Amino acid sequence: METAPGVPMNEIVEYFLSELIGTKVFLHDKKFGKLGDLVVVEGEKVAEVTHVLVNRPFGDPTIVLPWDRVTSVSAKRVQIEIESAEPYVRQPRESEILLNDHVLDKKVLDIEGKEVEIVYDVKLSLRNGKLYVVGVDLSRSGLLRRLGLRGLGRVLGMPEKGTERLISWTYIRPLPTDLGSFKGTIHLNVLKEELSEMHPADLADVLETMDSQQRVVLFEGLETEHASDTLEEIDPNVQRDLILSLRKDKVADLLNEMTPGQAADVLSVLPADVRNELVTLMEAENVAKIHAILEQQDQKILNYATTDILKFSPDQKVGEVQDGYRTLVRGKDVITYLYVVDATDRLIGVTDLKKLLQANEEDRLKDIMIEAVISLKPDQTLKKASDLFLRYGFGAMPITDDDDRILGAVTYRDILHLKHRFLD
Repeated sequence: METAPGVPMNEIVEYFLSELIGTKVFLHDKKFGKLGDLVVVEGEKVAEVTHVLVNRPFGDPTIVLPWDRVTSVSAKRVQIEIESAEPYVRQPRESEILLNDHVLDKKVLDIEGKEVEIVYDVKLSLRNGKLYVVGVDLSRSGLLRRLGLRGLGRVLGMPEKGTERLISWTYIRPLPTDLGSFKGTIHLNVLKEELSEMHPADLADVLETMDSQQRVVLFEGLETEHASDTLEEIDPNVQRDLILSLRKDKVADLLNEMTPGQAADVLSVLPADVRNELVTLMEAENVAKIHAILEQQDQKILNYATTDILKFSPDQKVGEVQDGYRTLVRGKDVITYLYVVDATDRLIGVTDLKKLLQANEEDRLKDIMIEAVISLKPDQTLKKASDLFLRYGFGAMPITDDDDRILGAVTYRDILHLKHRFLD
C-alpha cells in the first residue's frame, strides 16, 4: 500500500483521527464519498484498523470496506480499489468498535470506576500498510485540533506539535463485545492516582469540560498541592462554581498552598460572604497579606494614572510628529502611544510608535489611528486594569470619563510592579 506520494513504505506515518474523519474517498479518480469512521479490533498493546466506513452522497447506502481495499491514505485523500460497492453495503455490527462513534468525546473511568478524563482525539500510526491505534489524546491541543482551531493554539503560544497528552492504548481496558449496550464510558486498567502526573493546566482543561457534579468528584480526589496548582489554572467562572461546591475547610487548605497573590485572585471572584468565611479558616499570616492585596486591588485606577502623555490633533501630519518626536517625548511617561483628541480633549483614536514610523510623512494622524480604543474608567480598580492588560497585552491604557475626555493613562509597567511587590 502507498501512503502518499514520496512517502517510503518503510517509514512510520502518524495521523490523528480528527484529520481523517470527513476526508474525501476516491475510487479511481472519481469522488466516491467521505470517510465516516474507522472500525478497529483490539490487540494486546494496540488496536488495529480492520475496516473503513464510507458515507456516500445522494442517498447511496453506507459501505463498510475491509482495510486491504484501501490503497492509499492521507489527511487529504483516501484512495480505495473495489470492483463494485454492492458487496460492502451494510451498517456496522454491534460488536464492531468505531473510533469516532465509540471512543471520541467519551468519559474515561479508572479501574475503580472514578471519572477522570475526556477523549478529545485518537492517535494512529501507519506501519507497513497497516493502521494502528496507539493512544487517546486528552490535551487542549487535541480539542483545538478537533474544532479546527489550530490557529488559536498558535495565538495562545501553544506549539504546533508535541503538545499531546496521550494515554497509551495499553492502559485502555477492552471495550464490551456487545456495543449495543455500550454506556458511553471508557475504562482504564490503572488507578485514578495516575492523574498526579497530569499537568495542572491540562487537568484544568479537562475539568472545564465537565458538569459541576463530575468536576467536584474528580477534584476532591486530587492531592492538596496538585489540586491547588490546578485551581489556579481554571477559568474564574468555573473556579467560583467549583469552590462553592467544595467543603470550606478543603478550599482553605488549597488557598494556604498558594502565594498570597494567587489566593487573592481566587478569593476576588467569590461572593463576599463566602470570602469572609474562608479567610477565617486560613492561616493568620496568609490572611494579613491577602487582605492587603485585596485592598490594593480595590483601589481606583485614577490614583495611578499619569497625565504626562502624548496628545495630538487628528489633522497633525505624520512627518511633523516624526521630526519633533525626540523633543515631544521629553518629560512624558507614556511615549509609545499617541492619543488623538479633538478640541475638547475627547479621545477619538490612538496609534503607536511603530505605525507612526512606518507611515507616509504626508499622512495625517487620523489616517493611521485606531478608532476603537480600549480604555478604563476612573472609578475602575487596579484589579480590573490588571485583567484588561493581561487580556489585550497593551503597554499602556488611557483613562476616559463618561464623555470620552481623556484624563490620563496608566502603564502596564506600573501595574506589573505593584503586582510583583504586593501579590508575590
